[in-house]
Amino acid sequence: MAVFTHVTVGTNNLEKARSFYDSVLGEIGLERVNDLGDQGSIWGQESPSFFVLTPANGQAASVGNGVTVSFEAPNRASIDAFHKTAIAAGGQCEGAAGPRGWAPNAYAAYVRDLDGNKLAVYCFKSE
Repeated sequence: MAVFTHVTVGTNNLEKARSFYDSVLGEIGLERVNDLGDQGSIWGQESPSFFVLTPANGQAASVGNGVTVSFEAPNRASIDAFHKTAIAAGGQCEGAAGPRGWAPNAYAAYVRDLDGNKLAVYCFKSE
């Protein structure tokens, strides 16, 4: 049983967010599966799993302090590519790609998207 059906982050510039996430999430095998007009877009593989939306209350999107959305990557090379692509697309580095000591074989990278949302990508395979 899955723990979550999906995760959502807010954006203040949907077109820039779409471009950012199309390139960055493509590095780990996710693709845009649906657009919701000017409300947002959805990325996933077999089912929708990550939503980027303009806030429903009409106010500005803001960052959740202490919140990180973490994606599973198929391998370490895709994590390196995710991080490089995110930085090239205007994201900010929050932790370079490399080993993480809290779990066996943990390899990860951290970035902030164009709206300041903190993202991580992890692989737990030894390579």
